[in-house]
Amino acid sequence: MKSVTEQNLRYDFPKVERMLREGQSSRVTERGKVIARLEPEGDWSGVLGRPPLTDFLARMQANFGDKILEPSGAELISPERDEGP
Repeated sequence: MKSVTEQNLRYDFPKVERMLREGQSSRVTERGKVIARLEPEGDWSGVLGRPPLTDFLARMQANFGDKILEPSGAELISPERDEGP
């Protein structure tokens, strides 16, 4: 079981997350004292990075086929973005 500091959790969480996804348990320490234990949830062994994202383009094509939707969402919000605060 590896140890991580409270500071690692705050400022370098991706490193801690990667350890958990690899199936490693971790002890969280603060000033040399163990204050918590992190255990991986579920079976992430062999999974690198994050779980796969949903394929939104495939879902849109399944729902709407080749129909072109006008105006697109990007076109609707782009004027608001250009205005600024």
